[in-house]
Amino acid sequence: MFVTTAGRVTETMISRARAVAEDLAIPFIPRKKKSISQLRKERGSGCIVAGNESIKLFAYGEEEPFFFHPSSAMFRVKRLIDGGHDPLVEAAALREGDSFLDCTLGLASDSIVASLVVGESGMVTGTEGNKYLGYIVKKGLHTWHSDVDELNAAMKRVRAIHSDALAYLKSQPDESVDCVYFDPMFEVSIDESEGIKALRYFALHGGIGGEEITEALRVARKRVVLKDHYLSARFEEFSFTAIRRKTAKFHFGYIEKN
Repeated sequence: MFVTTAGRVTETMISRARAVAEDLAIPFIPRKKKSISQLRKERGSGCIVAGNESIKLFAYGEEEPFFFHPSSAMFRVKRLIDGGHDPLVEAAALREGDSFLDCTLGLASDSIVASLVVGESGMVTGTEGNKYLGYIVKKGLHTWHSDVDELNAAMKRVRAIHSDALAYLKSQPDESVDCVYFDPMFEVSIDESEGIKALRYFALHGGIGGEEITEALRVARKRVVLKDHYLSARFEEFSFTAIRRKTAKFHFGYIEKN
């Protein structure tokens, strides 16, 4: 992996690209009017492209980049502000002041929604196993600006951590988080935006199995929540109480702690 600049290079852009390269301990390669495809072919790897307003992650051989965008969190946050409901909030039984651990951060849409609900007195942490993906999401959470102040504040409160989910769970004390959450499908089939479709090239596909669920149950104080495809066997296999939604391809399930 390496870092380069967008096409119309400026000194500010070069400084930004060098800073990204230093943060990630990877090379900075000057653009020199070469295309992104040419640079990737020469280096035999994917790359990060730093522009004036955004940072994009290009997989090797793929044309669609990954970039941060609050995605579905934008309309979900607005709906909650207007007094509406959200299926994740209901499945997790989230309240102000709760702590929420998202073991499949992705674009952080669910973590942003959780952050809005738990507020300043709560805590939201998300783990991401791919350090490049996690870096871009972490930066985006602190720099993306919308016209909704509550959304901006919720994004900034999300704590993004580069870690394998299982390893992070194992490092946590018993009953130290109110809700532990898994979304192994990363919402790729739900949201068709280019930024989200590009997730499939970088997401870690180890799956969610018994060890993850066991550790989640140890760490959670209140609930472990799973979002999965409506045909998934995981709900029954791990004894989740499934919340079936008639028109949705994805359902939520939860395991209640005593």
